[in-house]
Amino acid sequence: MAVRLRLQRLGKPHKPYYRLVAIDKRAKRDGRPIEILGQYDPQSREKKINIKAERLDWWLKQGAQPSETVASIIRKASKPA
Repeated sequence: MAVRLRLQRLGKPHKPYYRLVAIDKRAKRDGRPIEILGQYDPQSREKKINIKAERLDWWLKQGAQPSETVASIIRKASKPA
């Protein structure tokens, strides 16, 4: 099973809220995830990012491939404030 790390859209129309999930590569965008790894809120002023770092590292070591957007969010979250 090929696993991807990608965003799952939640929220209302014009007010998106995303979950960072580990999901089968062939599943739909809003399909059932294997594991929820964090949240991303692009609507807040400070663009809140919450990530379970230990689980994210575990999935990356297992060979899960992050989408381009998730990779950029991970880079933003790992920068020191």
